[in-house]
Amino acid sequence: QVQLVESGGGLVQPGGSLRLSCAASGITFSIYDMGWYRQAPGKQRELVATITSGSSTDYAESVKGRFTISRDNAKNTVYLQMNSLKPEDTAVYYCNAKLATMWYWGQGTQVTVSS
Repeated sequence: QVQLVESGGGLVQPGGSLRLSCAASGITFSIYDMGWYRQAPGKQRELVATITSGSSTDYAESVKGRFTISRDNAKNTVYLQMNSLKPEDTAVYYCNAKLATMWYWGQGTQVTVSS
């Protein structure tokens, strides 16, 4: 059974930082491309950042220079370091694992940026 479990969300002030983690089980983690998506209230889910099995990364324009995605294949974990957070970053953040036509999602973790 595939499980993606996110952690690290919470309430942070504008300009602050958070690090999200996503622990995967039930898959051969190292061969999967991993990603972080987010969904704000009333909006569609959007891509935030991706990291391939070869560790190539890509980011949404809105987070470039502020967010960093990384992976630790030994721990079956993908991370999202979020710096200089803005109120518009408030959303539920979802971890995604992708291999060809197989897509898996975590349950999400809430990130709220507010003073």
